[in-house]
Amino acid sequence: METQIRQAQKMEAVGSLAGGVAHDFNNMLSVILGYGQYLVDELHAGDPLRECALEIVSAGNRSAALTRQLLAFSRRQTLQLEVLDVNDVLKNLEKMLRRLIGEDIEFVTRLAEDLRPAEVDPGQIEQVIMNLAVNARDAMPQGGTLTIETANADLDEYYAQDHPGIAPGEFVMLSITDTGCGMDEETMRRVFEPFFTTKQTGKGTGLGLSTVYGIVKQMGGSIWVYSEPGSGATFKVYLPRAHAEPLSKHVQTKKEGISGRGENILVVEDDPSLRKLCGRIMASLKYNATVVANGGEALLLVEEQGMRPDLLLTDVVMPGIGGRVLVDRLRRTLPNLKVLYMSGYTDDSIAQHGVLDPGTPFIHKPFTSRDLSIKISSLLRGEE
Repeated sequence: METQIRQAQKMEAVGSLAGGVAHDFNNMLSVILGYGQYLVDELHAGDPLRECALEIVSAGNRSAALTRQLLAFSRRQTLQLEVLDVNDVLKNLEKMLRRLIGEDIEFVTRLAEDLRPAEVDPGQIEQVIMNLAVNARDAMPQGGTLTIETANADLDEYYAQDHPGIAPGEFVMLSITDTGCGMDEETMRRVFEPFFTTKQTGKGTGLGLSTVYGIVKQMGGSIWVYSEPGSGATFKVYLPRAHAEPLSKHVQTKKEGISGRGENILVVEDDPSLRKLCGRIMASLKYNATVVANGGEALLLVEEQGMRPDLLLTDVVMPGIGGRVLVDRLRRTLPNLKVLYMSGYTDDSIAQHGVLDPGTPFIHKPFTSRDLSIKISSLLRGEE
């Protein structure tokens, strides 16, 4: 219990720091990535400056990924839960996993035929699987066997008493087992700590397993590790069972960005640099955009000047009138107004503003123009 408390305190401290800087940092990354991509698109392939622009975008993407990791293990990321068949997720990832672990490692799957559906965030559960697979690969530098299994798991109170941090109930179990070097008790006690790593300096950030821990816990699940030196390791992830059937099989597809047809978009964003960028993105996507700095200006346009936007793109947390209050006011005049929320704040901060209701259209900063075009197009065409 003392170890559990220390672990929670460490994660809370780093999580508070990450959450505190996430909003401003994500706004800045949106600007860096947005204008960096503009440069890449405008410069021809032979231009020596294009390589510089690509490096800017690459560094921005790595920074965004690091921010997501920090928020993940601290359980302050934004989750969008869906009812999924975990077997479908694994089947979709199988080719990628085989390439990831290499030819010297045998890859085995044992998937339960009667697996219950689970309530998870699709992107985050993929992150969990990938991180655990990478960790298993690194534990087998001379090759070995990686086994992924799924099963239904009913955990009783006796099991929960022997495994601190695990609650009794009905779960979907996902396990990843390697035949690698294994861990001693001291390593197992610290394996989910942020920045703890047994790898050589420069070979890892120490965020892989702590990210997995944070994601699983935030989704309402649990994770447990079994290992002995020289005998490999098994990570068992218990995901909350869903009492509804999956609407469709989860298949990750690459959608292309879709340009608009002159639809009227009202953009509300308080950050000046990001506001300017949003205007440029809307113009490049062939939308007729009106960009304002706050909710008061948006209300004036709609209620006093008769503006009738096809869609509202609004920041969530703004000085004065926040995004949710703005939407409630605008829908008195425009009851069928389509809305897409955006934010660089963390899950807890957004939840306090009442936005993260199930099914609420939302895009997290930093985003690309492609991501934004897909979201807006889906909303305008009634696909969300």
